[in-house]
Amino acid sequence: MRQAVLPVRRSVGAAVPAVRRAWAGPGRERDLAVQAGKAALAAWVAWAVVGWWLAAPMAFVAPWVAVVLVESTVYRSVAHGLQQLAAIAVGTAVATAVALLLDGTMITMALVLPAVLLLGQWRRLGSQGVYAATGALFVLTGGPVTVAASAARIAEAVFGAVVGVAVNVLIRPPVYLRDARAALEDAAAEAQEILDAVADGLTGGEWDGLPVGEWHERALRLGRLVDQARSAIGWSRESLRGNPRGRRARPRLPGDDAHADALGVLEYVALHTAGVTRTVREIAESGRAARPAPGLTRAYAEFLRHTARAVRLYGGTLAAPGVPGGHDDAAEELREAVTGLQRTLDDFRRGLPGAVPDDPDALVTYGTLLAQAHRLADLLAQD
Repeated sequence: MRQAVLPVRRSVGAAVPAVRRAWAGPGRERDLAVQAGKAALAAWVAWAVVGWWLAAPMAFVAPWVAVVLVESTVYRSVAHGLQQLAAIAVGTAVATAVALLLDGTMITMALVLPAVLLLGQWRRLGSQGVYAATGALFVLTGGPVTVAASAARIAEAVFGAVVGVAVNVLIRPPVYLRDARAALEDAAAEAQEILDAVADGLTGGEWDGLPVGEWHERALRLGRLVDQARSAIGWSRESLRGNPRGRRARPRLPGDDAHADALGVLEYVALHTAGVTRTVREIAESGRAARPAPGLTRAYAEFLRHTARAVRLYGGTLAAPGVPGGHDDAAEELREAVTGLQRTLDDFRRGLPGAVPDDPDALVTYGTLLAQAHRLADLLAQD
């Protein structure tokens, strides 16, 4: 009993903060709450017309379709609506024709369901192809089969689709600009925190007791954050298609080139961060004899700290387009940080050969890290 209650408590504990965030201000939680409310409204309107006013025999088809088509984007509502109606119409027509021809529900179902399920695999129906079988089942399990009853079901589905799409388009149509920008900022912020943590750990020149494994695990997860940012950008683009709010929101969304540049930089940041943490972990686990001198470690920590600051400022430039005048200020501060980063790297590069004159392996290791860091600095400067 106790084991069964614990997951419920965790779910409730996670739900309460989500409700608070939805109430407090704009965010993903509020977006989800709004979409849920819109779906409920669409179902209510469809049922009020078809079920209560017209008293249709299978009125549930209309609210069911309406709920399904309050999609996450306007474009998806329209595209899936057309596909779903086509699938339902095909399934309904095939089932009606075969049922009238054979005059037997069991035989008809055995013949029709495999056929419509195969038709549902048609590429043009996409993920909505399964509704061909649903339309056929509505015909075969809903009482006597007649052409008029089948036409009424298709009409109910059409009305439900119109209501669902209309509600999604007219009432706060979803725009996911905030999600894309937040995903990019999250990736940049996580990279900055990891690099700062490594720099702070190396500042004292002591390697024992450093959480090198934890740093590397976080660096590996950073790549997944970048993938999430790529997915969020795709959602943002789609949410603007056919969206009346999209015309107002589009000036605040960077262009495709800007997104590609941001993802390219963050991908390299993730790669560089994983390389840094991997090298630090290997040095920490290799034994005292292979560890560099404290002076070299502190110098390396300093350039990591400069890198972290540049990445943090880069994350600020991703958010700045929505703030009047903010982008220029953030870009100028980033340029200054990159200049300082390049200067630190140059100093470190000039002092590296003298710091490890008798250790070619260490020279190769630090040389590789420096090459990665120079590449990252160049990317930030170009952006």
